[in-house]
Amino acid sequence: MSATSSPPAPEAQTLIPCLPDDVAVSILARVPRSQHPVLCLVSRAFRSLLSSALFATTRRLLSPTEPSLYLTLRSSSTSSLLCFTLLRRRLVPISPVPSPYIGSAYAVLGPELYVLGGSHNDVASARVWVLDCRFNTWRPGPSMRVPREFAAAGVVDGKLYVMGGCVADTWARAANWAEALDPKTGSWAAVPSPDEVREKWMHASAVIDGKLYAMADRGGVVYDSRREVWSPVENELDNGWRGRACVVDGILYCYDYLGKIRGFDWGEGLWKELKGVEKGLPRFLCGATMANMGGNLIVVWEGKSAVGNGKEMEVWCAEIEVRKDCNGELVGEIRWSESVLTVPARSSIVHCVAVTL
Repeated sequence: MSATSSPPAPEAQTLIPCLPDDVAVSILARVPRSQHPVLCLVSRAFRSLLSSALFATTRRLLSPTEPSLYLTLRSSSTSSLLCFTLLRRRLVPISPVPSPYIGSAYAVLGPELYVLGGSHNDVASARVWVLDCRFNTWRPGPSMRVPREFAAAGVVDGKLYVMGGCVADTWARAANWAEALDPKTGSWAAVPSPDEVREKWMHASAVIDGKLYAMADRGGVVYDSRREVWSPVENELDNGWRGRACVVDGILYCYDYLGKIRGFDWGEGLWKELKGVEKGLPRFLCGATMANMGGNLIVVWEGKSAVGNGKEMEVWCAEIEVRKDCNGELVGEIRWSESVLTVPARSSIVHCVAVTL
């Protein structure tokens, strides 16, 4: 080799030896998300691939979708609003919410989790943060028209609706007491609402049969976006809904004043106790929340730590397969129940939700 000649360029690293990279990407895209942390340890090329847009697009085209659980928690040792995702029955930390507000509303739109409003030092905010759950990265979203705290939110037919969380004491707040975000245009639009539904605080919400249900301090309201009609929540549902609820197969599940899980059967208009889980779960008197993960009921709750002299708290999680039996009763079978995280005592669970990726 002459003194002026350049050394040969190093060969590009292939993902899987003896396979073209496009074939390797197709194979790796079929690996469950729960195993992605293991793949990241294989090589830098794997780690780079898993965080790329190419990998996310390939997974979407192959449709190997699976639900992933996301949880936000307020720690007693920091002012941050901590975020976690559930991997192999352990809560793994991801980047915290950039603005740790109190009383934010949450909604899932596609692969993204929206955190809407909330307050800091008793001042409500119109700010929106969006977590792209494919890459676990945050970005600012389009701000709402009015500041809100403790609002209700939900997604119907691809649009994100938010209502309440503000006093309708000005024209702007009254006109925008409810508003909707069109993700295609990235803009909010006012949703007309009658005076009688404009309660300030919303403690729970859910989307059922294409309608957004919002529970207020006194009663609740239903918005049918397809017909643009508002109506009150029926008394039986209103009397038994304690918040922190989720919908699985058309049944709204929450826990009652005795700490038992119940479901509202729309066909019969009745609350029914979920049977078969009494011995495997504690009574959820506070600090519990629920999510629908792939058709199963996920319950996350705060529990005392067996060690730590009272200075630590455990976060527990259970996955329950729920169904109706031949008699119309609600029956649950616990698939697993474990402690998934240990945090400082007096921490509190804020919200949990499942995102399909």
